[in-house]
Amino acid sequence: MTFPLRWLWWLPLLLLAQSCSTDFLPASPASTQTTPVAGVQGMASYYGARHHGRKTASGERFNQHALTAAHRTLPFGTRVRVTNLNNQKSVIVRINDRGPYAKGRIIDLSAQAARELNMIRAGVVPVRVERLE
Repeated sequence: MTFPLRWLWWLPLLLLAQSCSTDFLPASPASTQTTPVAGVQGMASYYGARHHGRKTASGERFNQHALTAAHRTLPFGTRVRVTNLNNQKSVIVRINDRGPYAKGRIIDLSAQAARELNMIRAGVVPVRVERLE
């Protein structure tokens, strides 16, 4: 069974349209300072050993033992308070990566931050994220 290559004429158009998207461009400094995250609620997950030592989007090496997190839009270096809504425990983390890429999640935490929120066993928990000035 062979796949007719003539059916792939639309692939270059799709790739061109994707490359023109502005979703992957860094936000301007003015727009990042007005990102409304104070009190945003959603689901959080964590990542650890599998990514330990790899480069993050900010260029630094991921350390699963540090209090860091991945967020889609906040500038690197931004500090946020993340509160586990199941037990009211909170932790302050620094944004150093992009993500999460799983649908329905608003932040990915390092394994150490997840331990402090007592969410290791659950894996995914409801949280409130507040940007600190």
